Amino acid sequence: MFELSKSDLIQKFQFHQPVEYHQESTRRVSHLANKPLRKASVLIGFVERKGELSVVLTRRASHLKHHPGQISFPGGKYEESDASLLDTAIREANEEIGIDPKHIHIIGQMPELITVSHFSVTPVIAFIDANFSMVIDENEVDEAFEVPVDHLLDSSKLFSHTFTINNANHRVFGIPYKRHFIWGMTAQIIQAMQQHIMKTN
Repeated sequence: MFELSKSDLIQKFQFHQPVEYHQESTRRVSHLANKPLRKASVLIGFVERKGELSVVLTRRASHLKHHPGQISFPGGKYEESDASLLDTAIREANEEIGIDPKHIHIIGQMPELITVSHFSVTPVIAFIDANFSMVIDENEVDEAFEVPVDHLLDSSKLFSHTFTINNANHRVFGIPYKRHFIWGMTAQIIQAMQQHIMKTN
């Protein structure tokens, strides 16, 4: 277990260069870089209560065509009406789980991540006021919950498995939390965050 304060987190993201995503994880989609990619962003929202941080996650609706029931950060596709990918993340958090944009305070972003579904996803780092209210859109989300930072960013809680397809190695990350299992793109972003935050000056 480790302790991470709000000021520690701000320092890490403002003064450390972000680390790249795991090489084996990104290699399998590197060939997609030459194809048209759709822009998207997700909101990594930290909430501070009584000096302890947690992160907001959602479980995608079970009736969705893509990734039903998967644990993810709030987020989605860039729309022409969005001023930037930062605005995309804020808008999607509002649409999916009802967080008022006035409660979201952005502090930075991580490198874009190319996915197998031809998206270029930008994770946006923000603080969410602890007094925010949540209204879930059941068309998109089955539930929303918070995970303590000392669990989410603890590398000892992160599992990985490497398998080989067509002579290429593929590494998949996963993090269990209570009755949930976080994996896929979300776990890949968390693994990069762990490496970023654990860097020393």
